[in-house]
Amino acid sequence: LSTSAGWFRRLLHKPKPSSVERSLNAGSSASSSPSSSSAGSSGSSPSTAAARSVRPSPIAVPDINASGSARWDKSYDVCICHSEVDLELVEELVSYLEAQPESLRCFLQLRDAAPGSAVMTELCDAVQNSHCWVMLITPGFLRDPWCRYQMHQALAEAPMANGRTIPVLKDVDRKDYPRELRSLYYIYMALKESSFRQIRDTVVR
Repeated sequence: LSTSAGWFRRLLHKPKPSSVERSLNAGSSASSSPSSSSAGSSGSSPSTAAARSVRPSPIAVPDINASGSARWDKSYDVCICHSEVDLELVEELVSYLEAQPESLRCFLQLRDAAPGSAVMTELCDAVQNSHCWVMLITPGFLRDPWCRYQMHQALAEAPMANGRTIPVLKDVDRKDYPRELRSLYYIYMALKESSFRQIRDTVVR
């Protein structure tokens, strides 16, 4: 009994953490909690979801230009899936990516497809020979059956995505976002310059 009483006395007289310690602990807990936003959450607009999303902290990226890099296993770093009506914007994006220090290799269908080849064959080859795929989802993309087909080919190539499928939304309501992609985080294109930079960082990562 005396041992138990001594234990309770020590417990009752144990110093409480200071307010500074409590605030530090609270801050640490908050910063380590994951973001609650995701592309699959319902009832939020793309701009709202993008505002809530957490930018990944900078990570050490291996030298993708090294001769032994897995980069050279495929013909292209990124395949841009887009509607023909968005060609002007896509050409700007491709010029930006190819001008980066990494000289990213982009597949742009109207520029890189072999004349005389079947459209379906070219689309499938581009998907298989690219490390990742940027889906520029616009109203034109949603209306274009070839864009849908290419999207499904990309998802079939990497069913679990693993960061290889990069949806980029522009002028599309959240309710119109393709169901097939709702499990993936997306980039919402508001300011072109910052969106291009985010796409580049995602491809390199």
